[in-house]
Amino acid sequence: METSYVLVKSEMAHEMEVMKELLQLDLVKEAKGTFGVYDIFVKIEANTSEEIENVITKHIRKIPHVLSTTTLSVIPEQDGK
Repeated sequence: METSYVLVKSEMAHEMEVMKELLQLDLVKEAKGTFGVYDIFVKIEANTSEEIENVITKHIRKIPHVLSTTTLSVIPEQDGK
């Protein structure tokens, strides 16, 4: 199982709309609003890194009002479990 975290910037006052759309995606396990540079913190889990790449590039980045994303991929050997 692959895990990545995505930091999402959205247009001001559209955070809840974006979060609602994110939570409808199958691979998105969590989405939480944050203060600071990024507006939403997203956890994605998939069988392969290719599936994660696909959901980010073909779905998350195309959600209306998403301005940018930054992806943090987990290093399996340093998972901390």
